Amino acid sequence: MHRRRWAILGVLMLSLLIVVLDNSILNVAIKTISTPAPIGLGATQSQIEWAINAYTLVFAGLLFTAGLIGDRLGRKKVLLGGIAVFGIGSALAAESGSPGQLIAFRALMALGAAFVMPATLAVLMNVFEREEQPKAIGIWAGGVGLAIAIGPITGGALLDHFWWGSVFFVNVPIVIIALVLMVWLVPDSRDPRPGRLDPIGVVLSVVGLVLLVYGIIKGGQLADFTDPTVLATIGAGVVVLAAFVVFEKRSDHPSLDVSYFKNKVFSSAMAAIALVFFALMGVTFFSVFYTQSVRGYSPLQSGLLMLPLAAAQMIFAPRARLVVQRIGNKATTTAGLVVIAGTLATFATFDADTPIWLLEVVFFLMGTGMAHIMTPTSVVIMQALPREKAGSASALSNTFRQVGGALGIAVLGSVLATAYRNGIEDKLAVLPAGLRDKAGDSIEATLGIAQKLGPQGKLLVGPADDAFLHAMHVTAFWGAGVALIGAVITALYLPGRPQADEQENEEGELVAAMD
Repeated sequence: MHRRRWAILGVLMLSLLIVVLDNSILNVAIKTISTPAPIGLGATQSQIEWAINAYTLVFAGLLFTAGLIGDRLGRKKVLLGGIAVFGIGSALAAESGSPGQLIAFRALMALGAAFVMPATLAVLMNVFEREEQPKAIGIWAGGVGLAIAIGPITGGALLDHFWWGSVFFVNVPIVIIALVLMVWLVPDSRDPRPGRLDPIGVVLSVVGLVLLVYGIIKGGQLADFTDPTVLATIGAGVVVLAAFVVFEKRSDHPSLDVSYFKNKVFSSAMAAIALVFFALMGVTFFSVFYTQSVRGYSPLQSGLLMLPLAAAQMIFAPRARLVVQRIGNKATTTAGLVVIAGTLATFATFDADTPIWLLEVVFFLMGTGMAHIMTPTSVVIMQALPREKAGSASALSNTFRQVGGALGIAVLGSVLATAYRNGIEDKLAVLPAGLRDKAGDSIEATLGIAQKLGPQGKLLVGPADDAFLHAMHVTAFWGAGVALIGAVITALYLPGRPQADEQENEEGELVAAMD
């Protein structure tokens, strides 16, 4: 047992914080970056989307490979290299002179982040013994929730006082501190028997994931998953990933032992993570427009409204293991997913003058549900594989989370866009023909054009709010439905509360099944 394990966990949390935080901090800077120079970069809607999506695409595509490299070369080396690349990318992104440069440097940041994320959990599994791992993973999961919530708050505060690039430059001093502490505190670990390299498997996994995520993102942008380009890209990604599975099953030195997924407990935990992030990321996407565009809150105020979600994550994630000990993984995780479904459905009751304290209650309950999903499922996944494969297990978990989140934003974003366009289309007849199509893209587009039209444009504000609220209600029900599907899966396949003498036998059988 490592004597400095809790200090090491603190350092891992610091590196995790900036990687996850940066994935949400950009959302509040979108309007500023869209503004022409010298205030912003004058980025178009498409360029802004790719500044966000370039990060997701590279991050999701390389996570699995990064985990394998960490297991082989050493997690500390990979962690140091990843955080350094992330810091360099952040500094370059802050000084971008054009939207194209910003997109490229965001991709560089994602390259570093892909090596940091799985390494943090892999190091954690190697410095904590099995009985302390649930507590440590709970704290780690609480850190993820904290980062998601404080990203918009930090971004809003920086934009109130500094230039748009400050939302990236703030990472640099934190990276320097993290590097010093990592060199001093974090021990190295690796798989003692990594076996031969599997370059074909690695290439197939990267190409398949990139194609799949790109197709999902493109479908979300077009709000049309029947588009031939979208179908072809997603189909190609699925075919390549299927080829990866077939190749790994036949290989005598696979990157991924696909027999892991034969275990229903392991697979259902993976599915739960993917589905909850599908629902949550999609709803987080529309809640920003609800608070800012409909309710009129500033980016900073909108970020502050997310604090209850962060507070609940920090309070309950480290304690979720105690609930698991009392009622088991099945009941804890299923209840968490039901709570998530209920909070998402509650959004379908919100309108333009709903008391804001109700939104705060919903966010707190949402964070509570997340805490009781993330911790149990992460523990199940990480303890299912041998400790020497911790990097691969962490990478798999994070890959499912990223793909689920990307799907959530793309699919639920498409539902939102389609429902909004259908609701506002009839009201756009007052606009010149050339503006109608653009004005129907989103509530932001409608309100932007309405503002330029002066008194005539004010007639569109009310209908735009009504159309968005209807679209939000429809999307919320979709998200709730996805969360309920996750609840059914965990209720069927996750284990209940075993007796003390049975628990050791089950754990031994699980490891044996994976070998």
